[in-house]
Amino acid sequence: MNVNESLHQHPSKPRSKDEIQTTVNRLKRIEGQVRGIQKMIEEDRYCVDVLVQISAINAALKKVGYSITERHIKHCVSDAILSGDGDETIEELMEVMKQFSK
Repeated sequence: MNVNESLHQHPSKPRSKDEIQTTVNRLKRIEGQVRGIQKMIEEDRYCVDVLVQISAINAALKKVGYSITERHIKHCVSDAILSGDGDETIEELMEVMKQFSK
């Protein structure tokens, strides 16, 4: 299965408003950090300072990814296993996880 293809269009259990807001807030912070790096480059800031900020963004994105992966396993994968579609859903997750390790 291609990573861009999906077994499901929507989560088996919709995200709560709090879950959505928490994730959106994290992504907005990351967006702000990226804008900060753009400004640092425009200001010709010291390379190491820029690299430290890039590292922080990578860590923040990994944290968001981990959170979404955890939710996917607890809800979507778990539900798929119970309904008999576990093998396909696990394969889909494994393909996506390969992207995280690149």
